[in-house]
Amino acid sequence: MNLPVTIQQRLAGLNPRQQEAVRYIDGPCLVLAGAGSGKTSVITTKIAYLVQACGMSARRIAAVTFTNKAAREMKERVGSMLKGKEGHGLTVSTFHTLGLNIIRRELKALGYKPGFSLFDPEDAKALLRDLMHKDAQVDADQINAVQQRISAWKNDLVLPGQALSHAADEDELFAARVFEAYGRHLKAYNAVDFDDLILLPVVLLRDDPEALARWRKRIHYMLVDEYQDTNVSQYQLVKLLMGERQTFTVVGDDDQSIYAWRGARPENLVTLGEDFPRLQVVKLEQNYRSTGTILRAANTLISNNPHVYEKTLWSEMGEGAPIRVVVSRHEEAEAERVAGEILTRRIKERAEWRDFAVLYRGNFQARLLELKLQHYQIPYKLSGGTSFFSRNEIKDAMAYLRLLINPADDNAFLRIVNVPRREIGPSTLEKLANYATDRGVSLFAACHELGLAEQLPERAVERLGRFTHFIDGVRRRMDHGDAVAAIRDMLREMDYEAWLYQNASAPTIAERRMANVWILIDQLEKSMQVAPEDRSPEESAASEETETDDVEAAISRLVLRDILEQQAEEDDSDRVQLLTMHASKGLEFPHVYLLGLEEELLPHRNAIEAGTVEEERRLAYVGITRARRTLTLTLARQRKAYGELMDCAPSRFLDELPAESLEWEGRADKEDPEKKQARGQDAIAGLRSLLG
Repeated sequence: MNLPVTIQQRLAGLNPRQQEAVRYIDGPCLVLAGAGSGKTSVITTKIAYLVQACGMSARRIAAVTFTNKAAREMKERVGSMLKGKEGHGLTVSTFHTLGLNIIRRELKALGYKPGFSLFDPEDAKALLRDLMHKDAQVDADQINAVQQRISAWKNDLVLPGQALSHAADEDELFAARVFEAYGRHLKAYNAVDFDDLILLPVVLLRDDPEALARWRKRIHYMLVDEYQDTNVSQYQLVKLLMGERQTFTVVGDDDQSIYAWRGARPENLVTLGEDFPRLQVVKLEQNYRSTGTILRAANTLISNNPHVYEKTLWSEMGEGAPIRVVVSRHEEAEAERVAGEILTRRIKERAEWRDFAVLYRGNFQARLLELKLQHYQIPYKLSGGTSFFSRNEIKDAMAYLRLLINPADDNAFLRIVNVPRREIGPSTLEKLANYATDRGVSLFAACHELGLAEQLPERAVERLGRFTHFIDGVRRRMDHGDAVAAIRDMLREMDYEAWLYQNASAPTIAERRMANVWILIDQLEKSMQVAPEDRSPEESAASEETETDDVEAAISRLVLRDILEQQAEEDDSDRVQLLTMHASKGLEFPHVYLLGLEEELLPHRNAIEAGTVEEERRLAYVGITRARRTLTLTLARQRKAYGELMDCAPSRFLDELPAESLEWEGRADKEDPEKKQARGQDAIAGLRSLLG
């Protein structure tokens, strides 16, 4: 085949196995991609190869992955390869975005109206709380358990009727009944939840031959990243779309499957070979990230897990430094050692702060370390914090603001119609939603119609009327006076602060949440005071109309600011990175510290009791393979639990690492006395350089 020059150049930059993975297009292909083996290069080059060398239209190709960040990176890299109209119509998205697009195009077949709402997990939890106990306090653990059970059912393609008929005990039967009511209410609200974004398309394509034919005609080739993280419904979506042509490439690594707790099925790698007997398997084993010592440790550790496909990572980056195992007296000494060492190494090795990452099994392990880093004035970034706009109190306040500027926002209406509590239950809302659907109006507008009295009891109509009358009054005050003052008055009049105190576990938490709401309103006011020269033409035009229009523009700016701040959190600022091993997947750092290599921490006690140590071993493998140049494993002899110091046992995973690759510190039976002395002298030299 005479290939275009650009594709020839790109293929020449790949190793032989990567080239094989790109060139194989005649059937189903599994690329078994080890950590750091360049899988993204394979996926993006293959997309360009399909378009430029094989003449396939980009609009017939769909590449899916699991996170917006991964999809964005993939899109940018493909965009640099496909110029002009070449890439027009290409789908590069998350699984859930692909599902959302299918739902949007198949609304009629699915029985939904345009403008349907998407419930996030907190919206869903609020509905479940109302359904489970309409007038009583609900146990949060029970709500969470039912929510997780429903999510697992949806991920496994179990519908409410099947859940009811297969319930194994009273708890499952209760959850199945809630599942049935939850689905009915979502449909009445013209809403879907996160799991529905995959479930609904799969059920549609499975049961509707015409819809399946439409989508098979639309998508001719699929590429799936992080395939080991797919659940049952995601695999079925790929299988349904690709079952006829069998033209797809999935890229994954069974050794990095660490999400079974949220429905991932690494056995999908096995199922793939059974469902597609012509499956071509290509192994990417050359690692471009880590030293030979780090890879040997990773290979030796993971060999203790059973494998369908064997692979061994190797590197041309040299042996590198030994892996250090540092034993400390207790967790405080462990945190002190890591923080002090990062400071010393930065000066001695002239490293950047961003070169260091500290990984741990649970978020609680970061608390002491944060204090030590602050003490040494070391800048750090703690991943996994809650975004300001994702806090419940902010979402409540934003829903009120959205409803004030757009009474047709049904999702905002549903979130706050009973916050604070107005005794408007889920059965009332279900009937209201059905009435609004029949009339073709919004929920808010339906509350003003006389015909509603024929569908609902007088008390329910009165309560809904009180709520909409209250909102109408606030809107009038916004139109004819100080809009922000009207919003502040609204929050006081409905006594939102008292609602927070009723629902908080401690008064200080309620106080902090109310303070967050006032911060939001202050930011709204500041956003309205943007200087005229800083406004866009659209905002300037709005400012000449009414103050309500200004509020609308200001709310939009607030939402945009939050999005930009979240994107900024992904930047490469010069800070030490603190994150869980789960959150570290897909990342890499020159120097990595793995905290807490102890039994009942890694592997976690729950995993030991549940017999899922294999997944914990994969988690340790992921942590190890994040390191490029140096790796330090730490453990403590004692750690505080429930206010008491408890003795800790070293993790079994330490015994599974190659002894010749490890250099122990703080353990007399394993430590080299000469190296210990050299380290002491090194530490003194480091202190001198600090003081100098």
